[in-house]
Amino acid sequence: MNTLSLNGVNKHYGQNHALVDFDYDFHDGVYGLLGPNGAGKSTMMNLITQNIPADPDSEILWNGEDIKKLQAKYRRKIGFMPQQQELYPSFTASRFVGYLAALKGIKKEKIRDEVERVLDLVELSEQADQKLGGFSGGMKQRVLIAQALLGNPKLLILDEPTAGLDPKQRVITRNLISRLSKDKIVIISTHIVSDIETIADRILLIKQGELIDEGTVPELCEKVKTGEKNLENLYMQYYGDEQ
Repeated sequence: MNTLSLNGVNKHYGQNHALVDFDYDFHDGVYGLLGPNGAGKSTMMNLITQNIPADPDSEILWNGEDIKKLQAKYRRKIGFMPQQQELYPSFTASRFVGYLAALKGIKKEKIRDEVERVLDLVELSEQADQKLGGFSGGMKQRVLIAQALLGNPKLLILDEPTAGLDPKQRVITRNLISRLSKDKIVIISTHIVSDIETIADRILLIKQGELIDEGTVPELCEKVKTGEKNLENLYMQYYGDEQ
């Protein structure tokens, strides 16, 4: 069982307090970060992946150890899919994923097998030698998920993984994420309720950098005050004034 702990985590961008005294323990399973754009979801993901530093006195622990001390040892545990990353249209899927495998430090003699493994996981083996410029939006998202799976990470961070996809592609992507989530902490950031309500073990609702509620979908739905008790109505209850 893996544990990622955020203890009193803060992040300022100048006068903007983007994440406010954030406390939470993640364990193996799927977590949905839910909130409107600007709520602090991407800031949290960038702190967890060490893309940006947290404010002094913030503490982020991986299995009880400070990630600032673990450094590269911790980062090797992470698979990160950033929001809407540009792909190289002239690269084939296998070349692109292989390039990122090399950047991630996977040994040269293991790259080919690893590329084949992750492309098979996202069901793109038959398209491995096709150029990314000809891929649909859903296929490109699957390539990005594949690169996040390089090295079999124990912490998988997905920032808006279904952004820009049509309904059918979103369902395929959700099912893929659910299938890949065994023995991992999977954190998904989104502002689309339907993308996480069927696959998340727990959901965190974030507003203006603060955790305003969290729980399983049934637990959260019981807090709906008016209308049908579903996650969509709870979202509107918390964020209706920001839509």
